[in-house]
Amino acid sequence: MSAAIELTGITKRFPGVVANDDVNLTVEQGEIHAICGENGAGKSTLMKILYGMQGADEGTMKINGEVVDFTSPTDAIDCGIGMVHQHFMLADQLTVLENVILGAEPTLTGGRLDFKKAETHLREVADEYGLTVDVHQMIETLEVGERQRVEIIKVLYRGAEILILDEPTAVLVPQEVEALFENMRELKASGTTILFIDHKLDEVLKISDSITVLRHGKTVASLKNEGVTAHELAELMVGSELPTPATTSSTVTDEVALRLSGVTVLNEANRPVASNINLAIRKGEIVGIAGVEGNGQGDLVDAIIGTTQISSGTIELLGNDITYESVRKRREAGVAYVPEDRQHEGLLLSSPLWENAALGHQTQAPFGSNWWLNRDGARRQTEAIRQQFDVRTPNIDVAAHALSGGNQQKLIIGRELTSNPDVLIAAHPTRGIDVGAQAAVWDDIRAARRNGLATLLISADLDELIGLSDTIVVILRGEFVATLSPDEVTPRDLGAYMTGAALQNGGVA
Repeated sequence: MSAAIELTGITKRFPGVVANDDVNLTVEQGEIHAICGENGAGKSTLMKILYGMQGADEGTMKINGEVVDFTSPTDAIDCGIGMVHQHFMLADQLTVLENVILGAEPTLTGGRLDFKKAETHLREVADEYGLTVDVHQMIETLEVGERQRVEIIKVLYRGAEILILDEPTAVLVPQEVEALFENMRELKASGTTILFIDHKLDEVLKISDSITVLRHGKTVASLKNEGVTAHELAELMVGSELPTPATTSSTVTDEVALRLSGVTVLNEANRPVASNINLAIRKGEIVGIAGVEGNGQGDLVDAIIGTTQISSGTIELLGNDITYESVRKRREAGVAYVPEDRQHEGLLLSSPLWENAALGHQTQAPFGSNWWLNRDGARRQTEAIRQQFDVRTPNIDVAAHALSGGNQQKLIIGRELTSNPDVLIAAHPTRGIDVGAQAAVWDDIRAARRNGLATLLISADLDELIGLSDTIVVILRGEFVATLSPDEVTPRDLGAYMTGAALQNGGVA
């Protein structure tokens, strides 16, 4: 079998950082090759070089035996490479169909777009791989999981022979992961080569044929997936054992911190996306919400933090009605928020870390007041966050985009937890970060729980949801349909409730 991809001596430098240091990678044709490593290990940079988004400072690339030098993603696409990014590359103001065909538009005589032909092909691709989407829906109205499906369809639509999948299972339930893996196996059987980047080592071991591990920008191991364990991979990646989210002791009190009573949220079409939600979270308790993306959990979060007004019901914080309070007032009253998309919702990527640490808290000490920003106080607090939460950065003046995903997330977690909140809304707090940063975030959430913090946890990582939560509620089509004990449910059971299969088969709601 010949090599589809050969990267030799790839080196990429940024100011003060060597992202890739003499990296070597060989991927055989028709195999599924996993790339593992901590955030900051150089995985994303290497994939951007392979996809033509960045140029290497040193080294050579061969695709199917031919030396290539990509200057743009167009070159990579022309060479049969497609990439599904961890942070989606979609235009919010266009429809699914328009996004998929963007740059590959079929035309009629006279140059007019042949939307009928495009839609037919798109539906064929979507049906073939079980990726259901509404082709006429605007991207801005889609949840994260739906956007990911659009990205995958976009790549398949172009007929790529080499696929780069960056964290493709992050928003899927176990049954959907199994379906994706089956699709990947079918693609492999047809001769497609797949590069698979994932932090879930059990998934890496389940689907890959070969594995390459990067650490600190270097290749530390390339091996066949034969007898390798998650423990061994974790040690190669971070030099330690694989962490778990397990929580062993209860810290739940009797005092309710957050209460939702009969909360209903309507969408722009005046239809309920969250219906008659009743929920009480006590101090020292973590309540997890399990649901397939797009079933109303995002709308519920927006209602709690105040970016969406509810149509009926009440929201109380420590017994005080905050139903009609502004986002700012809720934040000042003690509601902390870790958004699901750290780059678009949680950070100003071009701003320095000390400014990002003040976001949402700029009206409170030590960051400032209603009328002014205390730069010295903000810098001191940011330095304290940096040290307490192990945010790895040369200094607090670097821009947020210079940090790895894990360090960006630790900055956000530190910003929210050091504000002394009463309630934390954590939406996918470990999405897209490595096992080391993941363990740090789990430790921070558990420590805050021991100190009496009430937490609403939304996560697509069902092991995380089961391990951290004191109680799990399942949301389906905007309604709570089951309340489950983490001690009595498996990820597969939870997935069955999330898709409605357990309810259809006699599950108890």
